[in-house]
Amino acid sequence: MTTATTTTTTPTPALRAERVLSSRSVERLVAGTATSDGAGVKLTRLLSQPLQRRLDPFLMLDAFGSDDPDDYIAGFPDHPHRGFETVTYMIAGRMKHRDSAGHEGLLENGGVQWMTAGRGVVHSEIPQQEEGVMEGFQLWLNLPGRDKMKAPWYRDFGAADLPRFTSGGVTAVVIAGESHGVAGAVTREATEPLVLDLHLEAGARFEQPLPPGHNAFVVVYRGAAAIGGRDVTPGKLALLSNDPAADGVVIEAKDGMRALLVAGRPLGEPIAQYGPFVMNTEEEIHQAVSDYRDGRLG
Repeated sequence: MTTATTTTTTPTPALRAERVLSSRSVERLVAGTATSDGAGVKLTRLLSQPLQRRLDPFLMLDAFGSDDPDDYIAGFPDHPHRGFETVTYMIAGRMKHRDSAGHEGLLENGGVQWMTAGRGVVHSEIPQQEEGVMEGFQLWLNLPGRDKMKAPWYRDFGAADLPRFTSGGVTAVVIAGESHGVAGAVTREATEPLVLDLHLEAGARFEQPLPPGHNAFVVVYRGAAAIGGRDVTPGKLALLSNDPAADGVVIEAKDGMRALLVAGRPLGEPIAQYGPFVMNTEEEIHQAVSDYRDGRLG
């Protein structure tokens, strides 16, 4: 069920041509909410509980970014997770990871940390710098009920390990899934996540086919984009329509632009969440809280 591959940045000799005949439109723009987490790290929460059903299998998306150490220096001390996966993409800065399953790693500029919490893990994420820019995203990806109590799994991918391709003014980093014939660093059978970091030059155009049943969104974090004639700028999540006539999404750069494109197959299962625990039933949540309280989680 779970596979992970590491690929160097050797240029792809021949990309698979992919065309979108009818692009999804922007159903709505969702403004991020300023908040804090961990030991006071300032964040913008772009996807939260009210959107979980609509953007199933994705549970949460946080953007963090500051050049003020007071905003991030304390990081995220020990905290638990159960029942889902976290994907942390570090655009700038360095973050140290350590968890109760014995995993330890250093996430650096351009790298990705993929962690499957499964039946439970307690971990910390602590910045390894005292000045400079700290910027990135953390995405929570749900697990199907059958996998929520599986063993924890963890993998760090350095920037050079992440597959990527360049074509027609577009550079795409393929974190998960597949794009234009390039397989990403991680695949998941149940949710089929697609996670791309797109860098578009001014006037460039990117086309990505998407299965009609998959939920999808775009987050622009540099410059501005146009999707289906609608402008998308930083600080908002562009929720893409599920128009059955659309076969993908077309993103056009107004200026030089960077954005995340995220899509996945919905699980269609009940979601019960209490903070860092995401299960299918309230009874399972009560068990998770009890296990953590009694030291049986992680």
